[in-house]
Amino acid sequence: MKKLPDTISDSALRPIAKKVYEGIPVSAADARRLLATNSILDLGRISSHVRRKLHGGAAYYGVSMNLNFTNICALRCPLCAFSRDAGQEGAYLLAPGEIERRVKTAAAAGVDEVHIVGGLNPELKLCYFEDMLRRIKKIKPGIFITAFTAVEIEYFSRSEGTSVEETLKRLMAAGLGAMPGGGAEIFSPRVRKVIAPLKISGNRWLEIMRTAHSAGLKTNATMLYNHLETDADIVDHLSRIRDLQEETRGFKAFVPLPFHGENTGIAARRASTTGYDDIRIYAASRIFLHNVPHIKALWMYLGEKMAQVLLRFGVDDFSGTYSGEKVVHAAGASTADHGSEAFLRRLILNAGLKPVRTTADYGAFK
Repeated sequence: MKKLPDTISDSALRPIAKKVYEGIPVSAADARRLLATNSILDLGRISSHVRRKLHGGAAYYGVSMNLNFTNICALRCPLCAFSRDAGQEGAYLLAPGEIERRVKTAAAAGVDEVHIVGGLNPELKLCYFEDMLRRIKKIKPGIFITAFTAVEIEYFSRSEGTSVEETLKRLMAAGLGAMPGGGAEIFSPRVRKVIAPLKISGNRWLEIMRTAHSAGLKTNATMLYNHLETDADIVDHLSRIRDLQEETRGFKAFVPLPFHGENTGIAARRASTTGYDDIRIYAASRIFLHNVPHIKALWMYLGEKMAQVLLRFGVDDFSGTYSGEKVVHAAGASTADHGSEAFLRRLILNAGLKPVRTTADYGAFK
């Protein structure tokens, strides 16, 4: 069998493949080459080598629900089509009883995980979120809860007058199992000033994740692309994720998110990404982020067919069933707002991989 470098036809990518084969981290300059190449099949060969080394033929998925408890938000970021002002048409806040009803319904249907994010609602105190987590755990003690972005944690901390460390400890005691990676967007201050001017800085996002990792909480990391960013911004974002991971080993998955611009205040560079755009981003992420175990593709953002293809370009986590998703659909996503387990398993099997049911802690059980 030929070694990986010998299977690469593009001479510009062969030195990168050699580094990957020998276990040497690729450089920022290498990442820029990966993001610019048209040699898609070579990208697939290199990223698949990394994927196979880490996960063999497994592809993970979850049976999960989304709980977007409120869309009332103090920030009203231009990139967001989900948020509302209090009293505005369409604004809502779920009462504890309604949250219980939704979780009970989902638990009865076999859901293993709840994914919780929402707006920064000034009316809510930390006790609301502690109560929410405890109610969910009481309904199904073994359910895994992934909740609250770094942006939310910062807001809870300031509103409560407590440290980030204390805020996290209280939420973990109430049942928090892991944090999603939202709010990272793109770390570039130049772009962040336009797409999310009131959101915490990229540096602060990284600081909060460092604190979460120190507290023993595993997290995801995200990157929003296809808006106003450049390839240099993408490489900087990936580099800072990789650097923090070297320090903490607390990121369990990296999740690139294609920007959906409909109903937002941002004029996107393109109406949508092309297949080549998505492949370059995901494959380059898998190759560059050698120290992050999982690359996750949210099929609701990408469409199920593109997400399925990406399983052969470095992705190992196909995300979940996610019933009730509201955020990306408010921004114009045309995918269904939920998927069945059979649907996800069929897509994975048809890609020639083994479906493995799991939760966000990757404690595979089926």
